[in-house]
Amino acid sequence: MSLTEQAEVIATAPTASKGPTVILTGDRPTGPLHLGHFVGSLRNRVAYQHEYKQFIMLADAQALTDNMDDTNKVHRNVVEVALDYLAVGIDPAKSTILIQSQIPELAELTFYYLNLVTVARLERNPTVKTEIALRGFERDIPAGFLTYPASQAADISAFKASIVPVGEDQIPMIEQTNEIVRRFNRLVNQDILVECKALVPEIGRLPGTDGKAKMSKSLGNTINLGATAAEITAAVKKVYTDPLHLRVEDPGHLEGNVAFIYLDAFDPEQDKLAEMKAHYVRGGLGDSIVKKRLEVVLQEMLAPIRARREALAQDKGYIMQMLKEGTMHAREVAARTADEVKAALGLSYF
Repeated sequence: MSLTEQAEVIATAPTASKGPTVILTGDRPTGPLHLGHFVGSLRNRVAYQHEYKQFIMLADAQALTDNMDDTNKVHRNVVEVALDYLAVGIDPAKSTILIQSQIPELAELTFYYLNLVTVARLERNPTVKTEIALRGFERDIPAGFLTYPASQAADISAFKASIVPVGEDQIPMIEQTNEIVRRFNRLVNQDILVECKALVPEIGRLPGTDGKAKMSKSLGNTINLGATAAEITAAVKKVYTDPLHLRVEDPGHLEGNVAFIYLDAFDPEQDKLAEMKAHYVRGGLGDSIVKKRLEVVLQEMLAPIRARREALAQDKGYIMQMLKEGTMHAREVAARTADEVKAALGLSYF
């Protein structure tokens, strides 16, 4: 989705009571964030915070649906991911950063929404089906994992978010959220909840350094935002290029060439990059030269992020206070929505 198309999606998104456009986004805190997160969401969040009301969720409760055997991993990575947020330029004064598990209203809304969706519909969700297969659950599926679409609907609707930045593979989740929202509003004959639109980034999923379709912590093919200079150098050396480009004089191929995919995403000098691509395709340009340029680009981009991250990590008390304040504000918003939902369902007694 181009930047113009993204702007059109935001401009046409419904809003609650004609208020500001609300964006909900976030991450599962299962490990430090990497270049894939940066190109897919983080740098867009930095831009969005200046124009829209943005909530950024550390989805620790959701992460437990397939990490219940290692809860400490989720716990410790809440701070690590928060550090990544601040290091890339997300401003807690402009974006509300919150911890999902500390807002019980989200679980309460999930409980109500589960009555609006069937098990069969949850199992048909393409995103859920794919994730179940990837994790090898077969029929031994944690109930919390299967019902994640209802939980996500609660997360989105609690803040009355009308825009949710997602990858293309997550669009079915947004569609199911809207199904639940519409069914609830029809049930109570009131427009309490707000439908949302998926906002797909211009540059989608970034491949791993090994050429695999997805950059993933579990596959070990990432370059973390806090990577040291030496780690960046080592990772770039292993970046997948063109396996048929055996000699410098051979014509090279750009398709599937991770070095060029990364340069497309991060090189600020796109005109010079276009010349490099043309040279590579006609032959006479070695992979080592391409990787040298890639290393320069990544070192220059990640050095200030790493420096800010290291400085912020010296004051964990500040990080926790920031998370507490953001979560408290988010809970106030979610509680108002939960009260509206309960009142509409006739569950307000006192």
